Amino acid sequence: MSSKQEILERAKAAKTAMALADTETKNKALLAMAEALMANTTAILDANAQDMEAARGTISPVMLDRLALTASRIAGMADGIRDVAQLPDPVGEVLSHIERPNGMTIERKAVPMGVIAIIYESRPNVTSDAAALALKAGSACVLRCGKEAHRSAAAITAVLQQGLQAAGLPADALGLVEDTTRASATALMTASGYVDLLIPRGGAGLIKACVEQATVPVIETGTGICHVYVDKDADQEMALNILENAKCSRPSVCNACEVCLVHRAIAPDFLPKMAQRLQKDREANGKPPVEFRLDPLAAILVDGTPAGPNDFDTEFLDYILGVRVVENADAAIEHIAKHSTGHSECIVSENRETAQHFLAAVDSAAVYWNVSTRFTDGGEFGLGCEMGISTQRLHARGPMGLRELCTWKYVITGNGQVR
Repeated sequence: MSSKQEILERAKAAKTAMALADTETKNKALLAMAEALMANTTAILDANAQDMEAARGTISPVMLDRLALTASRIAGMADGIRDVAQLPDPVGEVLSHIERPNGMTIERKAVPMGVIAIIYESRPNVTSDAAALALKAGSACVLRCGKEAHRSAAAITAVLQQGLQAAGLPADALGLVEDTTRASATALMTASGYVDLLIPRGGAGLIKACVEQATVPVIETGTGICHVYVDKDADQEMALNILENAKCSRPSVCNACEVCLVHRAIAPDFLPKMAQRLQKDREANGKPPVEFRLDPLAAILVDGTPAGPNDFDTEFLDYILGVRVVENADAAIEHIAKHSTGHSECIVSENRETAQHFLAAVDSAAVYWNVSTRFTDGGEFGLGCEMGISTQRLHARGPMGLRELCTWKYVITGNGQVR
């Protein structure tokens, strides 16, 4: 068993080899990693079954679904790695070129971050997604997962390391911290001199801890209090389709809708339809119904639980939906500004002027017009898989792909210029 410090030291030692690796070598490693995943599906599923057995009864059913692996999910992970191999290599890209009057040439070039550490919770697929992106971007990668997924992550990491070695790259460029206590997370947050970038992927508590405690650079990601606003000019059938997809297709993920805002003019007509679709119809079809947390106006129109003081500030990650009736689009925008985490927001409307105003006024990483928030995803955006969804405003915002995992340096050439 390697200690946290040993894993960090090995990753730091391996980062130069990764930075110097050419595109062909990195792609060869990625394809070998994908093949290794497929070849070891049974072993990975066995490890996941142990994780599932240990977690059953201690986490919710939707969280169990996040933890669960199947042969098709592993095949999807392998496809994600292959997709990354097909993407253009960002390393070495000339981002700007300036020729100065004295003959000096200045180029700004994309370069690897170095060592990227990812702290994530119980989603085994993050193991392969994060590794593939970090390695293609020329960086070493140190992973630390939640205790519920550790057996699965360890099995996945071991086979991905085989792929690295098959391409002649150091296996130490990918490491998994074996300690799943809070101390190991804190160690990565404070690993100055070893970790060049820390990315937390998980709930609000994890992200808050990283932002507040880290002494290494952090990209704030992913808590998703996402909103769907149904305007008075909405196509109501479209709105119901979008809402059901955004809330129910996978409620445990950060791009799932947590709050529905409905224009007052259509609320008496729309909310009963929403209750029929998300509750009665789903129950009749053997699907989990959605529990509503209702503001006073919505509670007059449909049955549900009165919204508590924190229900519009909660990422439920479950079949629960906050519902509020608002006066107009500006009131919806005001509510989102107060309660959103800056992830993804949607307006459903046939009124172009209203929609364009909403898109311009809402300050989130992704804003949608007549589209489900569930599309905020690296794969759906054509980035291959993703490292996470950044909700900050610095160099990375929204789904983080290869470009967002690079930094840059200035390369200056001349013929003896002095200042």
